[in-house]
Amino acid sequence: MPSSSSLSLERFRLDGMMIACIAYGIYFLLTVQAFLALMQPSRRRHGGKNTEHRLALLFYVFITFALASISTSLNIKYTQMIWIDNRDAPGGPVALIENYMSLRMNFIALASGHISEWFMQGLLVHRCSAIWNWSKWVMVPMTTLYLVMIGFSITVLVHAGTNLSFYNNIAELAYLCIEIGHTVLYTILVTNRLFIMRKRMKQIMDHHDSSTYNTIALMVIESAAFYSVFGIAFIVAFAMHAYGLTTLCFLSIGKIQGIAQLFIIIRVARGRAATSEWSTRGTAIHTAIGFAGTVSGATEGTDNEQIGGSERDVHLYANSVEASCNSSVCSVKLVCRIEFICTS
Repeated sequence: MPSSSSLSLERFRLDGMMIACIAYGIYFLLTVQAFLALMQPSRRRHGGKNTEHRLALLFYVFITFALASISTSLNIKYTQMIWIDNRDAPGGPVALIENYMSLRMNFIALASGHISEWFMQGLLVHRCSAIWNWSKWVMVPMTTLYLVMIGFSITVLVHAGTNLSFYNNIAELAYLCIEIGHTVLYTILVTNRLFIMRKRMKQIMDHHDSSTYNTIALMVIESAAFYSVFGIAFIVAFAMHAYGLTTLCFLSIGKIQGIAQLFIIIRVARGRAATSEWSTRGTAIHTAIGFAGTVSGATEGTDNEQIGGSERDVHLYANSVEASCNSSVCSVKLVCRIEFICTS
C-alpha cells in the first residue's frame, strides 16, 4: 500500500495539473482579448511608430502563448501517462513524478516554459528602461540581472538534459530567485519613476490630480504581486524539498506570469490604463499624457538628472480647451489619461 507521502505527492501532481489547466484557460481568453485589442486602430498620433509597437506586442503575445501551449499540452500528456499509460511502471506514479526529466517530452516542456519566461522578463527590461529614458543607471543592472537569469536558465536546461532530477537541480533555485528578484526590482523602479513624475506634474500644474499616477502604480504593483507571491512560495517549497508543493507551483507559474503581463497590455491597448476626472472652479482643460521612449520638451531641476534624466519621456499635449462660466460660477473638468509604457 502506498505511503501517505507518496499519496500526497500524487495528489499535488493532479491538483497542480488541474490548476495549470484553469490558468491556461484564463491565459487563452486574455490572449484572444489582447489580440483583438492590439488589432484595433490606434487613437494616438504617433502613426508608424505606434504601429511598430503594436506589431512587436502582437509577436510577443503570439510567441509566449505558443510556448505556453506546448508546455501545457506536454504536461497534460505526461499526466495521462502517469496514471493511465504507464501506471504499471516500476515504482508506480510516484517514480514517474520524481523522475520527471527522464523523458524527452518533459525536457521540451521545461525548455518551452523557460524560453517563454525569457520573453516575459525581456518585456519588463524594455518597459523599465524606456520609462527611465534609457538611463544607464537603470539599464545596466536590469540588463545584467536579465542576462544572469538566462545564464542560470540555460544551466537548468543543460542539467535537465542529463536526466538530473528536477527536484535536485540547484540551478533551478538560483534561477527562480533571480527571476523573482528581477520582477520585484522592475516594480520598484517603475513605481518610483511614476511618483517622481507625479511630483513634477504637481510643480507644473497647481491643481493637477495625482490620482492618475497612483492608479498606474497600483496597476503595476497588482500585476506583479500575485506572480511574485506565487514565485516566492515556489522558491520556499523548492528549497525545503517539499516535492508536492514544488510540483503544484511548477506546473502553473509560467501561465500566472503570462496572465499578469497580459492584464497591462490589454488595459493599455484599450486606452483604459488610467482615466480620472477632477472638478473645481476655473477653466475646463482636457489633457492627455503619454509615456514613451522618445524625447519631447524639457523640464527644470537637477534632482531627476541623477536618477534617470529629465522628464523628456513625458509627452504633454493639449487636446482641447473649453471654458464654461456664468455670472458667478465657473466649472472645470480636467481629464487626464496616462498611457503606460507597455505600448512602447
